[in-house]
Amino acid sequence: MRKAVVVPQIALGSRLLDNPVWAALDGPHAPFAERIGRAARYPVDVYAFAALADPADPAAWADLHRLLGPATPARLKGVDGVPDGWDVVGGGQGVQLVDTHLRAEPDSEAVRLGPDDVPDILDLVARTRPGPYLARTVHLGTYLGIRHHGRLIALAGERLRLPGWTEISAVCTDPAHRGRGLGTRLVRAVAAGIRERGETPFLHAAAHNTTAIRLYESLGFTLRRRTTILQVRTPGTHAVARAL
Repeated sequence: MRKAVVVPQIALGSRLLDNPVWAALDGPHAPFAERIGRAARYPVDVYAFAALADPADPAAWADLHRLLGPATPARLKGVDGVPDGWDVVGGGQGVQLVDTHLRAEPDSEAVRLGPDDVPDILDLVARTRPGPYLARTVHLGTYLGIRHHGRLIALAGERLRLPGWTEISAVCTDPAHRGRGLGTRLVRAVAAGIRERGETPFLHAAAHNTTAIRLYESLGFTLRRRTTILQVRTPGTHAVARAL
């Protein structure tokens, strides 16, 4: 019965999940979007990604060049190649997983974190490196934490939000407190809030982080697709953008 309900949700959301950064910036996260035409990005202190409405559309790449300016770096998710004149300066492989049978539930110890907690969040992120977290990332959604004697020791929250879906991100635990299931508890608590809005949780992980992937699968996430992350640099002049 559960599978019969969830599988159609995955199929229905597949188009949006194929290009989640654009779906967020063109949807619920539009208030954050810096946008020109068919290209958009988050503010640089919120989330270090840009997006194209259609990576196969040369006009979208020209819009992105105009948005970013010449010789400017950017991160793109789900883009396999770049047009002539653009440089690929780095990148990696990731995976996308979606909730198919996660047990979501609130946690009595979890506290909601806000702007005043950012120094503690950044300190924990620096010690655990769960992925990019910036000064205003906390504004993207609900972030929950667990403290021990006042010190933040575990974190998880919401990042990308697109129609019907919200990404769980920044899942991390202080090394001295691992093995107690704190991350699992926070994932379930964040998921409970997402489910209350009638949305489905999903998440991303580095493809090489097999330990995390196995954990998420054991919690009830299902691997949906592999993704590519590219660090690119725009062409050096606006003339090239006009040519594109």
